[in-house]
Amino acid sequence: MPTIRVSEAARFLGVSDDTIRRWTENGSLTPVKDDAGRLAVDGLELARHAQKLAQLPDDPHRTGSSARNRFVGLVTGITMDTVMAQVELQCGPFRVVSLMSSEAVRELGLELGSVATAVVKATTVIIETPHGKGAP
Repeated sequence: MPTIRVSEAARFLGVSDDTIRRWTENGSLTPVKDDAGRLAVDGLELARHAQKLAQLPDDPHRTGSSARNRFVGLVTGITMDTVMAQVELQCGPFRVVSLMSSEAVRELGLELGSVATAVVKATTVIIETPHGKGAP
């Protein structure tokens, strides 16, 4: 059972250490002790709690799609030249960047502050860990 220290748990969820401690006091998270005897939480329980908290707004323009990774957010940046554009969205705690044609930006009516949905359909997803197999 991996344990996550309070300060790390707070960083992962974007809350304060005190919030994690309150959640352990009110029963939202089960407190455990790490190997050094410090307050920690179970990694799986923290992951499930994070999933419950990570509710993005519903996509107002939802259509049928095979893509499951959809992030609704606000346009926070557009860098555009005559051919290509870079569009940045803030989707909850996540920054999503898309490269597209300038024509697509105009056709979609994208502008700073507008609501948009990033749809991610990738064939490769890379997962990294800080202490992978064979790491020192």
